[in-house]
Amino acid sequence: MIGYYVHHHGTGHLHRATTVARTLTLPVTGLSSLPRPDGWPGEWLQLPRDDEGTAPREPTAGGRLHWVPMGDPGLARRMHRISQWVAESAPRALVVDASVEVALLARLHGVPAIGVVSPGRRHDEVHRLGWEVCTELIAPWPAGWTDQLLPGLPDRLSSRVHAVGGLSRFPVGTARHEHRTRPRVALLAGTGGDDFTRELVTTARQQTPHWDWTVMSRHLGTWSADPSAAIADADLVLTHAGQNAIAEVAAARRPAVVIPQRRPFDEQDTTAAVLRAGWPAVVADDVPTMGWAELLDSAIELDGQGWERWCDGSAAARFAAVVQDVHMRETSA
Repeated sequence: MIGYYVHHHGTGHLHRATTVARTLTLPVTGLSSLPRPDGWPGEWLQLPRDDEGTAPREPTAGGRLHWVPMGDPGLARRMHRISQWVAESAPRALVVDASVEVALLARLHGVPAIGVVSPGRRHDEVHRLGWEVCTELIAPWPAGWTDQLLPGLPDRLSSRVHAVGGLSRFPVGTARHEHRTRPRVALLAGTGGDDFTRELVTTARQQTPHWDWTVMSRHLGTWSADPSAAIADADLVLTHAGQNAIAEVAAARRPAVVIPQRRPFDEQDTTAAVLRAGWPAVVADDVPTMGWAELLDSAIELDGQGWERWCDGSAAARFAAVVQDVHMRETSA
């Protein structure tokens, strides 16, 4: 038995967790404030939220943690339920995607924590503390890029990092080398927020009369929790630089225009900087107001097959192998 903690911001953590859980051959319990997703293969422990207080007091404990608001009843119930589950279920490991506090809690109970790391400039002591207590660290990007995607990581921690590759919930597709007379671009808006407005999308469409557009957005177009059909139907994808979005575009083998969004620790900017290094993507610093036709026309000429180095379709299996190895070590200890 293992546990899998899923952070509740956005949907990327949940999609990744579900994909990995369905690949594991071990019983797995999900722990999250999010509702149990369709297709989750095991039990699901619904956790109270810890971010609904009106005025959080001392949420960082003097800069030593990321989110532990003093006197928050949701936090108290949340940590109690995790502790109770650990005591009753005796898991061999807890995958943590991602929370320094939950990784510490697992280790305080004598349970190995397997941390999932995100790109960015995470030089703060809190991240380092969370990683230090983890037995292994999973990086959902291709091998050879950890120094660029997680700069400044000490050697004692980089030796624990398993770069498993871009992890997409969708199977690998085939690059499209012949484009339609009217090519189609799919805009994937982020559930964590983005810089696109109705006016900017209208401007982009007006400047590209020879393109057809599919707008996947909760606020600006048609939204679907499963954008695979829209991506597959597109000749080009316009997206933010979130880990799951890039992995899913890479799996589909579609060239991309990537516009990184503002996130803590420069997460998307760090990813975008790497994508400039020979991947089938054109990176723009901001949502443009001019030059859309030239931007899309240049990006569509890139060969989407180049994404195979980012996402080869086996990342979930490699992730699961790390978890199962930790489980085996603990079982035989």
